[in-house]
Amino acid sequence: MNSAAAALPLQPGGPTAAYAAPPLRLQPATTEQPWVKWALIATALAFLTFFLFVPLAIVFVEAFKKGVGVYLAAIVDADALSALQLSLTAAAIAVPMNLVFGLAAAWCIAKFEFRGKNLLLTLIDLPFSVSPVISGLIFVLVFGLQGWFGESLRDHDLKVIFAVPGIVLATTFVTFPFIARELIPLMQAQGIEQEEAARVLGANGWQIFWRVTLPNVKWALLYGVILCNARAMGEFGAVSVVSGHIRGQTNTLPLHIEILYNEYQFAAAFAVASLLALLALVTLVLKYAVEQRVKSEKRDVGASDD
Repeated sequence: MNSAAAALPLQPGGPTAAYAAPPLRLQPATTEQPWVKWALIATALAFLTFFLFVPLAIVFVEAFKKGVGVYLAAIVDADALSALQLSLTAAAIAVPMNLVFGLAAAWCIAKFEFRGKNLLLTLIDLPFSVSPVISGLIFVLVFGLQGWFGESLRDHDLKVIFAVPGIVLATTFVTFPFIARELIPLMQAQGIEQEEAARVLGANGWQIFWRVTLPNVKWALLYGVILCNARAMGEFGAVSVVSGHIRGQTNTLPLHIEILYNEYQFAAAFAVASLLALLALVTLVLKYAVEQRVKSEKRDVGASDD
């Protein structure tokens, strides 16, 4: 480059733009050797193999160990079908209830400032820190025959403990943080600017919720529903306390598996367990699909901004 050209100011697209210095390329922050990366990957894969893939494979191997006939017989057994129906019923009631609660709690916490906000966040996390067995005992203390409302329920011929309502209550309690905890960070990150803009343009509360807030959190909401449903179907501790283990009436799938295993019906137990394993696999597939959809939308938004 001659001195005259070097003295000229660089104009975008001008004749001397070719002489501009190339853009700086940021080097990776890590200086680890490649073998460190592969060692970490191998360690993670080994852990997943021994603690996830192998146990999952054993479930299906043991389920079909005595043949397809024994497997199908265990699946279509009347008690197994009753347990499956009760698990689906509990999930079908608990998940929509948590959906409403999660949306309301997330919207309240993310969009408003009020006294007791931190306390509400702590209470939402309570099922994560309390053993499910303890939560089941709480419901027994409140709704059992010797509980606070036991006499009143008995006088009105209402039964909560050792019945379907108790199972639904226990399932709802242990699963209600999942949806709220997926929505709260996202709503806090989004802020309230879009809602305020919609209000300035004349939208009412419901219009803001349906046309602004809900579309912005739809994938996080679906993600939370998937996790909530998986936990509801597989819940054992709290449900075990309040169910009474009445075969054909108050047994969910996990409780039915326990009974079969304790009775040394191992093939039947693993056959029913394979249903829960399939549910877990379906949950993972749905979770992956939602994550890919979110990434795709982020890429589309980034491309449109460019």
